[in-house]
Amino acid sequence: MLNVGLSVLFLSRFQFAMTTVFHFFFVPFSIGLAFVVAVMETLYVFKKDETYKKMAIFWGKIFLYSFAVGVVTGIIQEFQFGMNWSEYSRFMGDIFGAPLAIEALAAFFLESTFIGMWMFTWGRFSKGIHALFIWLVAIGSSLSALWILAANSFMQNPVGYALNAHTGRVEMTSFKAVITNQQLWYEFPHVIMGAGITASFAVAGMAAWRLLKKDHVDFYRKSLNVALTIGLIASLGSIWSGDVQTKYLVNNQPMKFAAMEGLYNNSDKNGDWKVIGGFDTKNHKETWSVDVPKVLNILTYHQLTGPVIKGSNAVNQELKEKYGTSKAADYYVPTKTLFWSFRVMAGSGALFALIAIIGLFFNRRRFEAIIKQRWFLYIMGLCLWLPFIANTAGWFITEFGRFPWVVYGLLTIADAVSPTSTVGSLMFTNIVYFLLFAGLGLVMIVLSHRVLKAGPDDVETNGYSTDTAEETSTVDPYAKGAFNHD
Repeated sequence: MLNVGLSVLFLSRFQFAMTTVFHFFFVPFSIGLAFVVAVMETLYVFKKDETYKKMAIFWGKIFLYSFAVGVVTGIIQEFQFGMNWSEYSRFMGDIFGAPLAIEALAAFFLESTFIGMWMFTWGRFSKGIHALFIWLVAIGSSLSALWILAANSFMQNPVGYALNAHTGRVEMTSFKAVITNQQLWYEFPHVIMGAGITASFAVAGMAAWRLLKKDHVDFYRKSLNVALTIGLIASLGSIWSGDVQTKYLVNNQPMKFAAMEGLYNNSDKNGDWKVIGGFDTKNHKETWSVDVPKVLNILTYHQLTGPVIKGSNAVNQELKEKYGTSKAADYYVPTKTLFWSFRVMAGSGALFALIAIIGLFFNRRRFEAIIKQRWFLYIMGLCLWLPFIANTAGWFITEFGRFPWVVYGLLTIADAVSPTSTVGSLMFTNIVYFLLFAGLGLVMIVLSHRVLKAGPDDVETNGYSTDTAEETSTVDPYAKGAFNHD
């Protein structure tokens, strides 16, 4: 009765996707927001403008909420790994152990220690030293991402290992090879740029909604200016890093690249690029498309002509010859998911850059210019949510793109599932996790809304000294309820 046509494999994959996607809502947001807050406090140090101090404290509250929720969702994700993917853990334990231990013992400790230092030492150190604390938080969060991605990159491109035939496990032979994995250094910059986009456009979106109400115009205009400047840099960086990573995929994960571009057959010399299209995934063929001649070669090789790009059918045949059919009947990835996810991700990156340029133009004109552009403020307010959609699309490409492998060429998804998992237990935990995530998401939205509703004046009324002689103050803002907005 509990079966309802569902399998342990499907439910395990669904649970992994749900926990990973929800956790990844907060990871880039908190990484990026730490940098945004650090820039704001650095501007306060150099410009000695109290507004920037208020900005650092104000947006820092939302950063702290996102950090807390991110930690909780990360714990849930680790828990489901132990429950549902014990064969994967057994197979990969020797490889995962080192980078994850370093992430927990070094990067996360650095991040969490200096979060505390930053929270509770306003006025107890010089402005520069206190700003250094939040920069160390930002660096720590980025290093955490680096070590997590080192483990994930091994799953995409295994290096520095030996397969123990007796135990059936992979064993690390070169830690240097793991941390210098090409996949890691193509993936990491793109993730960090995405984090910058997420935080900056979330801040810009929230500021836009307050500007529509003409609330604290100077404060939110300056917040908008900082956010959009960071957002423009991150958007351009994301386009560049995405382009570099895509060229890497052409040769190293050709099936993923073919699906991203909707190529079942090898490209011809014209290199037509599919803007949109339809696909028959059962028979592995394209049904319709809107093409632009030669653009595929321009995007891939930055020239009008280039080498033939292999389609999914050709790549599948090569993989069957290399790995056989005992591990998988075929090696096609979910073409529709990757094709549309790539367009959402890439299109969003270009849109972010355009919005940042327009926003900075309006915001740098005379004082009331941005207030009068209500249509643009509405667009920017709605774009608050777009980075989370774009990040999810990017993660879909990364994870679905190595199907049917969990560790490329070594371990399939089907072989990684815990043998003790049951349909009933997975249905129960899926429901519980969904309710937990929905509750956590609601809490995050409510708390952030309370911060916005209370406004930047709440910074002063809750013990944050705005005295320019900050170094002589011993006021602890958090001890007096800086998070109390009732």
